[in-house]
Amino acid sequence: MGIKKQTEDKRPVLVSVDFSKDSEAALLWACEYARFFKVKVIFLHVIHDPADAPGYYKTEEKDLLHPMEVVAKKMLDEFLTRIFSENPEIASCNKIETLLVSGLPPTRILEVAKKEDARIIVMGSRGRTALASFLLGSKTQRVLQLSPVPVTIIKAEKSDKEEK
Repeated sequence: MGIKKQTEDKRPVLVSVDFSKDSEAALLWACEYARFFKVKVIFLHVIHDPADAPGYYKTEEKDLLHPMEVVAKKMLDEFLTRIFSENPEIASCNKIETLLVSGLPPTRILEVAKKEDARIIVMGSRGRTALASFLLGSKTQRVLQLSPVPVTIIKAEKSDKEEK
């Protein structure tokens, strides 16, 4: 598909965020991409329940359990606020939508991509070793295998600490 054809395609960009440095890099890349093609960006966070307290998240404040949706919404809002304040150049990103869903991340990412008719899925990846990925499975790898639309994987630049 040529550039002219892509600029006529108004389907949104779906970026999956898990609050990591890699998903931050993916979000920044997705905003630039969306700004270039003048399309909407959907920031998606999949809430994956912990096995020991389904539906709830233990916070540090007095060891209380809070509903996962409430905690995830707060974390997403804080994450996006920080990213946009640290990167004012992406403030001109086109229409933005945030979406929280519960479930298994690969399944839910693919379902949302289909429902929203996404043109591309953008994800961050920590890039585990091949053996660890084989043994543990990889959300990113699963989305790559099953996605009917292009998937772009973004890795954050390593800091000086991480390189040592």
